[in-house]
Amino acid sequence: MILRLSNRACALSGSARLKSTLSSYFDEMGKAGFILKSASAGIFENLALEDWIHDHVDLQNRSILLLWRNSPVVVIGRHQNPWVECNLPLLRRLGIPLARRRSGGGTVFHDFGNINMTFFTSKKKYDRPRNLKVVTSALKALRPELDVTATDRFDILLNGHYKISGTAAKLGRTSAYHHCTLLCSVDRSILSSVLKSNASEVIRSNATPSVPSLVKNLSDVDPTLDSDTIMEAIASQYNNEFGFDSPVITVDPTHEALMPGIYKMTKDIQTWEWIYGKTPKFSVCASLVVDDVNIKLDMDIKSGTVEQCAVEIPEGWLPPETVNEFTSTLSGSKYCPNEAAVLVAAFTRTRSMSADVAGKIHRLCEGVLSVM
Repeated sequence: MILRLSNRACALSGSARLKSTLSSYFDEMGKAGFILKSASAGIFENLALEDWIHDHVDLQNRSILLLWRNSPVVVIGRHQNPWVECNLPLLRRLGIPLARRRSGGGTVFHDFGNINMTFFTSKKKYDRPRNLKVVTSALKALRPELDVTATDRFDILLNGHYKISGTAAKLGRTSAYHHCTLLCSVDRSILSSVLKSNASEVIRSNATPSVPSLVKNLSDVDPTLDSDTIMEAIASQYNNEFGFDSPVITVDPTHEALMPGIYKMTKDIQTWEWIYGKTPKFSVCASLVVDDVNIKLDMDIKSGTVEQCAVEIPEGWLPPETVNEFTSTLSGSKYCPNEAAVLVAAFTRTRSMSADVAGKIHRLCEGVLSVM
């Protein structure tokens, strides 16, 4: 079933005309439970859909399960440091986006081989163990021989050893959601590459760190288990566990008329200020080698911006005043390779310096960019 808007009213295929928004539809139906499936494979649309439901739907006497999948993306938790959690240069080369969600927890890689499930309830009915029971019971219903168990950390393990699902949550004043992943047939070579930071050793941070785990796909133990089959089983088990009778309703999270305000919510979580600027304050202390010269780089980063920058170089390698101007150029800028490169290029163009000094500044800049 697909929830769509006509010019006159909001209609659900095969049903009578309804009011104009998703929350109005829930109210009119008067049911205690619904199962939704996102029509989007875009991480920002799907994260916005989660938050729109949390913020705009009355969940005091209603529960909702949202099923969704994404094209390749890395998603960090609300209180994490992306420079520590993932390989940002590799993400840029592969064209894989980075997103920051509003829930806590660790960093994950999504692609179409991963299923995401979001369980919405009132805060009083928030129950992660029961939600995970839905997932493990659905898997066992499909394949009784599968050894899948939920842990005290609210992960799901395969064969008691391999993590196939991780959990995060957002608890509001009266409503809550718990979301989790499920590795069906994720590209594990990309997963392991993009979740290995190239700069973690030079960063000092109090941000929430991810806990590395051995992972495995369900398809590794049973190639016949595909994402569609598993989602159908989870939807069925959700109905059984909670006594609901909801069909799976497909919702388009790009539909502004259906969910007023969702366009802005989607745009807000795509901004540099949200994805990078919300990183807790951290410091960079790196030893760079440029032209066989050892250089020490120290930076303090607050709200994603270089608050302070200092470079220690051997005497005589660069004029002291040039070094001071170089660090002043970076201070106050975003801790971002594109912005830093543009600023340093402008710096070398607008200053009178020899080709030798300009070359050294260029190579020093490359060293600084390598830790961004």
